[in-house]
Amino acid sequence: MNVKGKVAVITGASSGIGEAVARLLSEKGARVVLAARSFDKLKALGKELPGSFAIKTDMTKEEDIKDLVKKTIEHFGTVDILVNNAGRGYDAFIEEIDLTTFKNLLSLDLEGPLIAIQQVLPFMKKQKSGAIVNVSSGTALMSLPGMGGYSSIKRALAGISMTANEELKNDGISVSVIYPYITDTNFEENTIKSKKVREQAQEDGDWDPKIDPPDLVAQKILEAIETGKPVVYAHDWMGKRI
Repeated sequence: MNVKGKVAVITGASSGIGEAVARLLSEKGARVVLAARSFDKLKALGKELPGSFAIKTDMTKEEDIKDLVKKTIEHFGTVDILVNNAGRGYDAFIEEIDLTTFKNLLSLDLEGPLIAIQQVLPFMKKQKSGAIVNVSSGTALMSLPGMGGYSSIKRALAGISMTANEELKNDGISVSVIYPYITDTNFEENTIKSKKVREQAQEDGDWDPKIDPPDLVAQKILEAIETGKPVVYAHDWMGKRI
């Protein structure tokens, strides 16, 4: 899909990967819908992106998600692209996963994207075209101690993505899953961490991995939209983790 002139809904657009995607798609000529809870940040970003439309959205609330798509259709008349990027991390060993926290994470990282997909599909099916991109995590390709809860949700999101891609391929709709590597955003500082995970991190000491800029992930998301590839990795070597 050529993104020029297309309407793209981007969740978690107020910072990090979402902001980078919004800037890139806008630069390529798309009309971007900016969705996040941080409305002041959205408005500030919107002033920099011509023709953009900011909508305050809590992706844990079904009514907010429905309202996001409803307002997009009212404003632009259509929706061509959905980038499910909003999410939060949770680091906890299996024995200490708090079910309330886990269920809240499920709501944001899995149920929210699913509802958004369900809301845009009638319009994409009607026009026989659309591109949906779901942002998973490199942790979903690995078995890292302390990340079982989070990575399992991201695996589930990938499963939904790949199944939806099969179900919708005859409707002209591509569904892609993106696997980012460690990215330079505020994701880590917003991640919920259990006491044991924090203690383990202190024992392990400093770790200085190579970190990707959010622009790299944004380029991969654009690649998924343009090509319709069902799976895209931030780095080719990540595909060998499966």
